[in-house]
Amino acid sequence: MAAPIRVLLAKVGLDGHDRGVKVVARALRDAGMDVIYTGLHRTADEVVAAAIEEDADILGVSLLSGVQMTVFPKIFARLKEEGADDIIVVAGGVMSDEDVVGLKRMGVREVLLQDTPPDKIVSRLRELVAERGAR
Repeated sequence: MAAPIRVLLAKVGLDGHDRGVKVVARALRDAGMDVIYTGLHRTADEVVAAAIEEDADILGVSLLSGVQMTVFPKIFARLKEEGADDIIVVAGGVMSDEDVVGLKRMGVREVLLQDTPPDKIVSRLRELVAERGAR
């Protein structure tokens, strides 16, 4: 039996709203994934360090504060510096269509907006890990 998918979920920056990320965490856990939630007010460096330490398959960053276009370049730079750019990065929250396009160009594998049903999130994360293959 394959090891469960490990997902590290994070809230980066000053955003203090975490109900959505907690709903996602529960859905992923209920689907058999190992989930680590780092809590509120983390920095890009902290979440990358935690994702590496936890041997995460996926780093999911939830943002409602509008800082995604400055946070994700920092995350990708840090992952590259640490030789951990095989960690799949996904974004969640409230983002404009323009930002979704920009994030995907940057390397964010999926942007899961606030209205994405939990079962779609589960299936998409499974697809992303299957596409990447074993590490």
